[in-house]
Amino acid sequence: MKEKIKAFLKRKDIEISLKRYGIDALGAMAQGLFCSLLIGTIINTIGTQFGIGFLTSPVATVGGAEYTVGGLASAMSGPAMAVAIGYALKCPPLVLFSLVTVGFASNALGGAGGPLAVLFIAIIASEIGKAVSKETKVDILVTPLVTIGIGIALSAWWAPALGNAASQVGKLIMWATDLQPFLMGILVSVIVGMALTLPISSAAICAALSLTGLAGGAAVAGCSAQMIGFAVMSFKENKWGGLISQGIGTSMLQMGNIVRNPRIWIAPILTSAITGPVATCVFRMQMNGTPVSSGMGTCGFVGQIGVYTGWINDIAAGTKNAITAADWTGLILVSFILPAVLCPLINMGIKKLGWVKDGDLKLSQS
Repeated sequence: MKEKIKAFLKRKDIEISLKRYGIDALGAMAQGLFCSLLIGTIINTIGTQFGIGFLTSPVATVGGAEYTVGGLASAMSGPAMAVAIGYALKCPPLVLFSLVTVGFASNALGGAGGPLAVLFIAIIASEIGKAVSKETKVDILVTPLVTIGIGIALSAWWAPALGNAASQVGKLIMWATDLQPFLMGILVSVIVGMALTLPISSAAICAALSLTGLAGGAAVAGCSAQMIGFAVMSFKENKWGGLISQGIGTSMLQMGNIVRNPRIWIAPILTSAITGPVATCVFRMQMNGTPVSSGMGTCGFVGQIGVYTGWINDIAAGTKNAITAADWTGLILVSFILPAVLCPLINMGIKKLGWVKDGDLKLSQS
């Protein structure tokens, strides 16, 4: 019986593993968020700041609610996340398309912690949908009914609790950061920064926890320290291509080198431990844009755009008077200058200890 189950799971490509769910699915979910909520926010910001009427005026009215172009993109975050997860789990077409409904339901019912609800529920709905796919002669009815039925049922049953739990954890982190900005600035910056370089999604984690405020600022600092730090300290090996691919792409490119020599990670981690509390204690830098931006760092400058969007939101809400020179100084120092200076300096000391040598940071494609 056990062998039959194994054979069935293999035939259906159902792999119950940390890699499949914690890396592949989570990473794909972040891409779905990027292509909906994040892009929508960027479009709205561009429209508002440059006075582009087409981007600031409603283009559709649904159920009495008016949507701009960016608003439509943001409204599709639930379906986008679920479909991205299904794609990562290699779902057949009927399951993949059915996840649009599942994502919308789980995200809507999950509230502020909707992304976490989408992650759990979309995974389960995907795998059950894959299990029944093409097992009957009326597959076009059975597969969507099962996938959507399971997804809706779990959304109604689990999503509010999952969303609330994620929201409460996020609030606890933000409360602790407000209370102890130095210690939590270090912890949040280091942990989220490391998550960005690891093959998991720091963006999805921040989105799931609705991480904003000072904690969001620390997360931006940590992610930027990893990306800019690796980009600059490996410039000798990787030149301009490596600088761009890591600095505005992802520091995850260094994972192979980290596996070969984990000590190359010391400098970026120590840098994030410095820039985190600088962000929280010195500049009081807050990320009050979309939570997913907190975990993006300098990837396409999304973290910095998120901080800027937060400033605009705060001004509109009346909680901030204006964007000051100190705001810009803090953002530029924390995101770019300090990582570019500190990380190579720290790495020089590590090299002198003999822990890192020339070539250890060389990217295979450089």
